[in-house]
Amino acid sequence: MTLRPIAEVLPHTGDMILLDRVIELEAERIVCTRTVHAGGAFVEHDGTLPAWIGIELMAQTIAAWAGCHALAAGEPIRLGFLLGARQYQCDVDAFPAGSELRIEAVRHFNDEDGMGVFACRIDATGAHAEARLTVFSPPNAATFAASEAQEFRS
Repeated sequence: MTLRPIAEVLPHTGDMILLDRVIELEAERIVCTRTVHAGGAFVEHDGTLPAWIGIELMAQTIAAWAGCHALAAGEPIRLGFLLGARQYQCDVDAFPAGSELRIEAVRHFNDEDGMGVFACRIDATGAHAEARLTVFSPPNAATFAASEAQEFRS
């Protein structure tokens, strides 16, 4: 499978793209990177990246996996929703300035309705995080969102 630039495989734009690149891609697995640098989105004044951002890095890695597979199949990139994270554990309060984060997601489950579960991890020198993320990518996100909004108003 072709490794594409990260902006081509994510539904995000601009500063909301928190990953730098895809470095490995397989049928059930993807690895992306992010270098923590001053001035980056969500980076603290001391140059560190708070550990809680790890969940979003994992979610974007899953989105990159889905985007890569969609483009390979000649399909458009679909929006997805993070439904939950289980057992997020990180052994640091923040990822250090200058560190290169290696974010891996491995698909454990998915169905034709768009539900999926991925085991994720982040590794860097002196830092490790992991969690299981549950995601949902409906075939038509706009229709799904409109129906949910209507149900909410009812």
